[in-house]
Amino acid sequence: MKHKIVWFFAFLMLSAQAQKAKRVFGKDPLVNLENFDKQRVYWGYYLGFNSYDFKFDYKVNAPDIEVKRTTGFNVGLVGDLRLTDYINIRFEPGLYYTKRNLTYTTLTKPVDRDREVNSTYIHLPLLLKFSSVRTGNIRPYLVGGFSTTSNLASNQKSKDDNTQQKFRMKQWTQNYEVGFGIDLYLEYFKFSPSIRGVFGMNDELVRDNDPNSPWTGNINSMKTRAILVNFTFH
Repeated sequence: MKHKIVWFFAFLMLSAQAQKAKRVFGKDPLVNLENFDKQRVYWGYYLGFNSYDFKFDYKVNAPDIEVKRTTGFNVGLVGDLRLTDYINIRFEPGLYYTKRNLTYTTLTKPVDRDREVNSTYIHLPLLLKFSSVRTGNIRPYLVGGFSTTSNLASNQKSKDDNTQQKFRMKQWTQNYEVGFGIDLYLEYFKFSPSIRGVFGMNDELVRDNDPNSPWTGNINSMKTRAILVNFTFH
């Protein structure tokens, strides 16, 4: 009997939430935060996750380096300036944690073959946001722009290189970014999930001291590629 009562109240709660969602996102929704986008400036924060990769450009007949991606974590702030009713400029400084595992398939010893590349990025993107017409409590948008990134774990200044198991990268890089998202206007705040691609524009690899190094000698350039998924609250 007790289980039936619990299931009954759970059903009532789910029904109530479904009715509320229908009022907010249904055919004739109750419009929330109607004047929110009329603000000249507003602020927010985001949480999310990332998947970083490398794009290698090799010399002729060089063997590929395998990159195993992992899922990292993002956290940051958002400053939004309205330029027109449909265009905003955004600054989204954040801290990004990620890891990539490299495997040099031609090397046999595990100590030589595997490199774990941990990165802690201070990510500084300046973006343009192009929003569509708002429909009820939903407003899709596109976003794009440029960013500068500082890798706090780059090892750029280290005198050791891969012969001492030290993989080195340049500390500062520049990127361009493109993505899309949806603004959802809830009762007390605006929630904006988004997905964005990051494309590094400059070579990030610091070469080993030996120009014929098996770890860096066969690489013309190494550039970041990443997918970011952020959940923003305004």
